[in-house]
Amino acid sequence: MSTAGHLLAVESTSDNRPLIITLFSVFVLATLAITVWAGRQTKDANDFYAGGRQFSGFQNGLAISGDYMSAASFLGIAGAIALAGYDGFLYSIGFLVAWLVALLLVAEPLRNSGRYTMGDVLAYRMRQRPVRTAAGVSTIVVSIFYLLAQMAGAGVLVSLLLGITSEAGKILIVVLVGVVMILYVSIGGMKGTTWVQMVKAVLLIAGTLLITFLVLLKFNFNVSDLLGEAAKNSGLGKEFLEPGQKYGVNATSKLDFISLGIALVLGTAGLPHILIRFYTVPTAKAARKSVNWAIGIIGGFYLMTIALGFGAAALLNRDDIIASNKAGNTAAPLLAEEIGGGADSTGGAILLAVISAVAFATILAVVAGLTLASSSSFAHDLYANVIRKGQASQKEEISAARWATVGIGIVAVALGVFARDLNVAGLVALAFAVAASANLPTILYSLFWKRFTTQGALWSIYGGLVSSVFLVLFSPVVSGKETSMFPDVDFHWFPLENPGLISIPLGFLLGWLGTMVSKEEPDPEKYAELEVRSLTGHGAH
Repeated sequence: MSTAGHLLAVESTSDNRPLIITLFSVFVLATLAITVWAGRQTKDANDFYAGGRQFSGFQNGLAISGDYMSAASFLGIAGAIALAGYDGFLYSIGFLVAWLVALLLVAEPLRNSGRYTMGDVLAYRMRQRPVRTAAGVSTIVVSIFYLLAQMAGAGVLVSLLLGITSEAGKILIVVLVGVVMILYVSIGGMKGTTWVQMVKAVLLIAGTLLITFLVLLKFNFNVSDLLGEAAKNSGLGKEFLEPGQKYGVNATSKLDFISLGIALVLGTAGLPHILIRFYTVPTAKAARKSVNWAIGIIGGFYLMTIALGFGAAALLNRDDIIASNKAGNTAAPLLAEEIGGGADSTGGAILLAVISAVAFATILAVVAGLTLASSSSFAHDLYANVIRKGQASQKEEISAARWATVGIGIVAVALGVFARDLNVAGLVALAFAVAASANLPTILYSLFWKRFTTQGALWSIYGGLVSSVFLVLFSPVVSGKETSMFPDVDFHWFPLENPGLISIPLGFLLGWLGTMVSKEEPDPEKYAELEVRSLTGHGAH
């Protein structure tokens, strides 16, 4: 599809705008109805934070899938593959392999040891107020990084559908997403968020299956033909299917790839909105089952990203993908339109609207999970246990969480306005790097190292957090390139786009060093109690 074809697509989309707006409205209203229904069943803090611990392993696995398969997965990875070929698919592999770390090291002991947040686990054997403060700050920062990606995805998606080209219109879209996100969390809590994520996961898998089937049908279910056509249409030939389009071009890009890989593989086990999902199940066995279900569902989805990304490369014009969004975030919706019959067909308009509505539901569900994680940490760790020193009532705690939701929503909207042209998969990889640098070392040390102290935890969290955010601020993600957040200025000196190669080892090192130089004597009895609790779950809830 040429640039003229792209303009025709926007024009034909406007002809079918009533249909698109209707489908969008149905999706949003249906999920809001679920949220209101669940909100009426939220009676106390246990319901708000952990959904009453009533969800089965399968239900929670489905919800984890819904939480994890974000705009990065559906929009960002498809765009990355469409523009970078083999190198783009590396995101799919990294996101999937990461679940093995979460399953083997974190899921069960974390669920057994804590109550609502990561701070519960750390505070059990360390000084409560400083570690809860650190855990709360880290959770909020990681969640906001992840929220940036979702806001960016929502902005480009709705702009494409409604033919909005003005900057003011795109900003308004980001604001509206923030408002709906705040409604989801403040009304529904964990119960509402979990049900929305389950519904969204089913819709996303169904939509991706449909597109995968239609793309493969176009090539008579011959994957080799699909890849060959993608390589030919990309203008790069065989090189499109080989490493080197994004990573491996030079020494810096090779290091960037290693950094990305480390961040993706280790980041999942430190993501706050994933960690709190383990508290929604009644037993440790259900926590293990939920991760097993999540691995199966997410693995199937990431296999289908081959059809989404390479299908877009094969059937769409590369210049049109970039013209629609520089980072390729609209490749999947444009592919849906093309595979449905083209820009001037009713079938194309319907499929574009359905897939985009599913993607929008995906974004709303994920931002709800992220906002819930950060507002819960603020209310439970910072407000109830640090500011009120454990004297807050459950009603006050839930009220604080709802106000925190509004505040975090405002910050996410403000930052999301600047992130509209960044690839959402790349933004999520930054969140993974921050989570792996600040949260994962502290969690692992706390669960598995008897000597670990409060000072070690603080050095690990703040050291990993500050170093990763600092390196991102002075990286090409923020300035110095056409694809940067601020392309017109250049103050970057850190050459890598992902800080994980430096900040993750630093987080582990600082946790060890802080412990070794600490004068604090660890309590062996507390560690023994935590060890029993992490293995059995006895006394945790």
